Amino acid sequence: MDKFVVNGGNRLCGRICVSGAKNAAVAILPAVLLAESPCIIENVPDISDVHGVLRAMSALGATVTPITRNSFEIDPTGVRSYVVNKELAQGMRASSYFLGALLGKCKKAKVAPPGGCAIGLRPIDQHIKGFEALGAKVSIESGMVVARADKLSGCSVYLDMVSVGATVNIMIAAVRAKGMTIIENAAREPHIVDLANFLNSMGADIMGAGTSVIKIRGVEHLHGTTYSIIPDQIEAGTYMVAAAATRGDVVISNVIPKHLESIIAKLKEAGATIEEGDEFVRVAMNKRPGKCNVKTMPHPGFPTDMQPQFATLLAIADGTSIVTESVWENRFRYVEQLTFMGASIQVDGKSAIITGAKKLKGAHVQADDLRAGAAMIIAGLVAEGQTEISSIEYIDRGYEMVVEKLTAVGADIKRVSDEKYGYTLKAN
Repeated sequence: MDKFVVNGGNRLCGRICVSGAKNAAVAILPAVLLAESPCIIENVPDISDVHGVLRAMSALGATVTPITRNSFEIDPTGVRSYVVNKELAQGMRASSYFLGALLGKCKKAKVAPPGGCAIGLRPIDQHIKGFEALGAKVSIESGMVVARADKLSGCSVYLDMVSVGATVNIMIAAVRAKGMTIIENAAREPHIVDLANFLNSMGADIMGAGTSVIKIRGVEHLHGTTYSIIPDQIEAGTYMVAAAATRGDVVISNVIPKHLESIIAKLKEAGATIEEGDEFVRVAMNKRPGKCNVKTMPHPGFPTDMQPQFATLLAIADGTSIVTESVWENRFRYVEQLTFMGASIQVDGKSAIITGAKKLKGAHVQADDLRAGAAMIIAGLVAEGQTEISSIEYIDRGYEMVVEKLTAVGADIKRVSDEKYGYTLKAN
């Protein structure tokens, strides 16, 4: 297995170009199955989660043709199967989106429950609620979620909790339902809007994406389209925090600043200087970060996917900060790794009390999940000495060319094979 070796202490200075949004890509790609002719999808991030989705689409019968590293032509007209490969499905969180896509296309779907990072339970009860309201019958057969419908009819669905996954799945299925579907208490994340824009470009009729009420008028036909995925707000936020943590000066380009408002606000509170342009943000920090409190919330609140990275910044801040997690119950698993590096963090239920240390020290740590892995990279960048990060397959799920991008702005980080060291790191 590979690992990252980071020698800390370098300021990050220069420019980083952000890739396409992971969370948008893994929703838009399954939705391509609804088209009646080929689609070209551009600005697709070159990450393992996307590779898994494309493999699953190919296994279903779609023809996936790379155009460039980040663009693909996908012809879904050859899809005949409604069963997603179980092994592929269990390796990715986005597997559940094939339920909505195949239900809309074939009126039946059979998919294993979602996998991905172990940051908490991923119940799909709200997804099922939406499918059943549309007229489907949902059951569990041999560990697979099976949905069947004679027809799909528009309905009103009130989500008991704000759920990105349920909002995505209901939207995808509802575009082929007869009549109007209304989703209340819908998620408002940027990738929800991106999915709606993509579906509309194929001929769907979706209104209200980005608000708490989304209306979908079903259509009989969806045509192929060419569509470019939005930039990744979490990748952008990760590099913004890394710039601030290293007391650097970095321009992060190919971003939509409006998507970054909550992150920008907290970085300013911590003492960073932020400059915003039409498609870039510049983050500069020339002092030790200041303390601040953070509470994760559904969009437009502070994103849960930025919590571990920001907690790492606060681990070297001047003073005591409180980070409260309101989305995932296991999001503080990374804290133990940071304490190995000298951080002072106490977890009390859904909150972490962080007393800033003047410095962190390099150590052997692991990526417990995707965003925890990003936090370990940031910790390694600011630590004294060398940090070795194992289980980096989690990081590969969501960050394209992370070594190359960080090296270009002055980081000392390399991907190496454990075999070069004569041993294999074990997970704790």
